[in-house]
Amino acid sequence: MRTKEISKPIITKKPRVNVVTLGCSKNTYDSEILMGQLKGNMFDVVHEAEKVGKDDIIVINTCGFIDNAKQESIDTILQYSELKDQGKVGKVIVTGCLSERYKPELEAEITNVDAYFGTNDLQNLLSSIGANYKHELIGERLLTTPSHYAYFKIAEGCNRPCSFCAIPLMRGKHLSTPMDELVKSAEKLAKNGTKELIFIAQDLTYYGLDLYGKRNLDELLRRISDVNGIEWIRLQYAYPSGFPLEVLDVMNERDNICKYMDMPLQHITDNMLKSMRRGITKQKTIDVVNEIRDRVPGIAMRTTLITGYPGETERDFEEMQRWVQDTKFDRLGCFTYSHEEKTHAHSLIDDVPEEVKQARADAIMEIQQEISFEKNQEKIGNTYKVLIDKKDGPYFVGRTEYDSPEVDNEVLIDATINYATIGTFVNVKIDTAEDFDLYGHIVK
Repeated sequence: MRTKEISKPIITKKPRVNVVTLGCSKNTYDSEILMGQLKGNMFDVVHEAEKVGKDDIIVINTCGFIDNAKQESIDTILQYSELKDQGKVGKVIVTGCLSERYKPELEAEITNVDAYFGTNDLQNLLSSIGANYKHELIGERLLTTPSHYAYFKIAEGCNRPCSFCAIPLMRGKHLSTPMDELVKSAEKLAKNGTKELIFIAQDLTYYGLDLYGKRNLDELLRRISDVNGIEWIRLQYAYPSGFPLEVLDVMNERDNICKYMDMPLQHITDNMLKSMRRGITKQKTIDVVNEIRDRVPGIAMRTTLITGYPGETERDFEEMQRWVQDTKFDRLGCFTYSHEEKTHAHSLIDDVPEEVKQARADAIMEIQQEISFEKNQEKIGNTYKVLIDKKDGPYFVGRTEYDSPEVDNEVLIDATINYATIGTFVNVKIDTAEDFDLYGHIVK
């Protein structure tokens, strides 16, 4: 009797997904959420792999904030679309802020991209790859940072009317993430070894107004600081107008909330602040900075400024220079103004030449370099709690609570003399200091 042959089912291997992230830490967070969903759908997912395969799906998470960022995003799209034409990758998918803002233009100009998605199209993006959005994976992420720290986005979008900013065009109105959901996310991260949470949003200080009818950042901080295993909480992107001062009380109460505040102030003269639609005056800006420093002694304050905004005179710039010199921020970054379509400031004449914008930014950073050097010199001989981020050649490299990853001071420790482990805290006595680096040795 002849037996019937039973054919084996054909198992099709899913293509690898390579996620490429451009822009700010909010994009980093979004990529990690996407990667968590893909892993939950049994995809092999990698982040910015150096080698690509002919079947790889490339997902580019773009930035569209200012001219330089837009150009980098376009260059990256072109790079991978050319690899697709050469048969070296399978598909190219574009998402993020640039795609949200310029989707019709991109579709018309770069036609061999398989699909374009905006900032809130996660479910559709997953579907285009053959994955399902899984609600049970909410809060799950594949970290692209070292596992001991993570960016922690508490809200999306922005309601502020700043004249120069295109973020509301790309990210929409402010939308707070429910507090219970954030606590669960923090608990998951802590169980997986994350020790530092870096709170991010376009405006942290607006948190809760849409959900709870009041600014609730202080309550959120208390609840997250209670999560076992979280040793540092860091605040980035606070807005000066209407700053909730009760946050400072929590910072003083809780040892695991870093004495650190990133508050982009953009400018200082009254006419520039008014034209920028910042909702604050020079004096009120000075007052809020002073109050933060008075109420939290020793706090490190970081800010960012813009040079070359429409109508910025030499007098405006000189006033900003004097203010930077007098205020002595611990950390400071300076950007040249970018004339962005559909923003309120786009109706103004972009009347400051590019070379003047850059010269003014360079002058501000020269002042800050001197300030940073002086402040770092004052740290020599002091001992600080340091979180070790990486090993780089002969050094272990870490940060104090006064420093955020990638943008602030680093502490370098001689790896041939001292033993440390990445992701752990050590006490370091500072021996020497430069403009933006500290050198020290581990002490018990």
